[in-house]
Amino acid sequence: MALEIGTEAPDFTLAGSDGEEVTLSQFRGQPVYLNFYPLAFSPVCTDWFTAIVSDDSPYAGAVIIGVSIDSKFTLAAFKEQMTADNVHFLADFHPKGAVAQTYDVYLEQAGIAGRATYVIDANGIIVDVDHVAPLETPDADRLIASLQTCKG
Repeated sequence: MALEIGTEAPDFTLAGSDGEEVTLSQFRGQPVYLNFYPLAFSPVCTDWFTAIVSDDSPYAGAVIIGVSIDSKFTLAAFKEQMTADNVHFLADFHPKGAVAQTYDVYLEQAGIAGRATYVIDANGIIVDVDHVAPLETPDADRLIASLQTCKG
């Protein structure tokens, strides 16, 4: 069952690319741009995060999180290549895809996360969500507009 707009985002803790454990609820008080994506270094994922980390990024002021089933070591290399200091890349590695399953974005037959973006307000409430096919990109304009409503 898909998570609905207006419900609290399920909390989770995952290993980050820097070796730290990151818990979603630690960011209460700030809007969160939560991105699930299939695999680091894939062309669509690389393009998506390139836009997010650009110098003129409209995501400034939000906590940006990327979650995939990749290991924290793969994500560390991806973060370095992307020069994405403003993104928390988190490994949903073991148990494989557990958080993606909670967010109804895990693709069981492929063994990877699908592609979805959740906009979460400062109180931990989902204000927008966009699930798309793995080779598509979410509706960035709509999601950015939703994110702006979270920033006041």
